[in-house]
Amino acid sequence: MPMEQEKSTGAAAHFARAMALFDAANREDPNQDAGQPKELLYSQRMSEMLQRFAPHADEAVQLAVRAQHICRWRVPRSDYPLTRDGYFQWRTGLYQMHAELAGDLMHQAGVDEATITRAKTAIAKRRIKANPDSQLLEDVAGLVFIEHYLSGFAASKPDYDEAKWIDIIQKTWQKMSPAAHQFALSGALRLPEPYVPLIQRAIG
Repeated sequence: MPMEQEKSTGAAAHFARAMALFDAANREDPNQDAGQPKELLYSQRMSEMLQRFAPHADEAVQLAVRAQHICRWRVPRSDYPLTRDGYFQWRTGLYQMHAELAGDLMHQAGVDEATITRAKTAIAKRRIKANPDSQLLEDVAGLVFIEHYLSGFAASKPDYDEAKWIDIIQKTWQKMSPAAHQFALSGALRLPEPYVPLIQRAIG
């Protein structure tokens, strides 16, 4: 086997192993969603959305997208003060945990250092607007939230009024790139029907 082909085959095996390790970790989630471990289902939805939105994304981005919420249940919100500052501390702690755990699993799988560094940087949400990998991850997360989680989140917050929801949708929208905006409005994204008028008002 030529050296370049052997290298490519090895990289593909390492990538597949890392993805399998991510899935095995998320399969331990004690929380269920649609009959599956919650974070396993989320990671699968993230990968599926990446394939729809950016089908030519390379392996570093694919790994980052799959590990975006890896083992999220290990860092509960209740571990931090129930204040605005506490929320941001919790979120930062999550980003760091996700990046470090994903990095450890990628090392176990034999993924090369350059790919690990790129994936960890994206997962840690560093320099989102300046780093294309981080922005793509943020785009996919926003699209997944709108398609799969907006309705459920709304049902869990019956005390939120229209102004609050418009603010939430606008903040999600602002994190996304123009390409993600175009994708969402093109009909490629399955918008939750009851919230379409609200979404239109928020982004109009």
